[in-house]
Amino acid sequence: MENRNLWKRAGLVTVSAFLLIGLSACNRNSSGGDVMASVNGRKLYRSEVDKYYLNQTAGSEQQPAGEQAVSLRLSILNELIETEILMQRAEKLGLLATDEEVDRKLNEIKSPYTAEEFNKRLQDKKISLDDFKRDLRRSLTRDKVLNKEITSRINITDQDVSGYYNDHKAEFNLIEAQYHLAKIVVSGVGGTQVRNLQNSKAQNAVEAGKKVQTIANRLDSGDDFATMAMNYSEDPETSNNGGDLGMAPESALKNADPATRDAVMKLKPGQYTPVIPMLNPTNHQPVGYMIVKLISKEPAGQRDLKDPRVQQAIRQQLRDRREQLLKAAYYETLRDDAKVTNYYAEQVLKNAGAVK
Repeated sequence: MENRNLWKRAGLVTVSAFLLIGLSACNRNSSGGDVMASVNGRKLYRSEVDKYYLNQTAGSEQQPAGEQAVSLRLSILNELIETEILMQRAEKLGLLATDEEVDRKLNEIKSPYTAEEFNKRLQDKKISLDDFKRDLRRSLTRDKVLNKEITSRINITDQDVSGYYNDHKAEFNLIEAQYHLAKIVVSGVGGTQVRNLQNSKAQNAVEAGKKVQTIANRLDSGDDFATMAMNYSEDPETSNNGGDLGMAPESALKNADPATRDAVMKLKPGQYTPVIPMLNPTNHQPVGYMIVKLISKEPAGQRDLKDPRVQQAIRQQLRDRREQLLKAAYYETLRDDAKVTNYYAEQVLKNAGAVK
């Protein structure tokens, strides 16, 4: 799952943040490249930001325009500036990611794909392997710096945990049972985009029926549900996280269609339903199929502080909140110490926003 996220994240906080900044009035260096900003004397060029824009807008039906486009450009340039500040801090700390670390992570990301599939994904993103490795190096470097400067210094005590529990005890009183569910969906409607790892898509009802039966057979043979969802599920919202739907209250199940509700209510944790047809409400013909797994079930009632899951949830929440706060303060202090000139922002202000 983390590997898939790296298609969307990179050293500048997002690999998929590739936004084009089409400047018509930036500083130019002697080689003719537009200088969009500088950080402690290091220049950020238009050629780099162009790649981010092209990646982000590739395949988009409606391209950003006018003030929206300018706002996006300012936002992305700001991310690039913050990344450069952090990279310079990493240099001082001796924490720049090594070639060995980058290659190891790259091989981990490539492992679910064939060489052809991986190259196709790079082409679809309109980036080269060098671009991807560069952003991967930034991502690894950022994590190393923040771990040293922030994460490793956070300490959540038992007193912190008990204090939070006592102040928010009602949060741990479940009014009704909670079901942690996951699903695999196969649609008989052709032409829609999918986001699974195999780019697997049924084009009609016949193909959908065959495909879902193949999935069911493989699950019965012991294949992992989350892995099958990532590879073959056609639900764009859940395929990338193993079909995980999170927790749902029992009342939500009662509002579901009878076939799904009855099938799920019979499950024990770890079990999954038979294939459930998804019917067209007009003619009651199948338009797709679904398999639902019950990951866990939480009965109603008050959760005690002694419950390890309660302690873990509180500790993680407190850690995340503190980490978010400290990172925000850390970025501000780094920026205060840096000399930043944003030529694009200056042009936006000078031209009253009329910058292309």
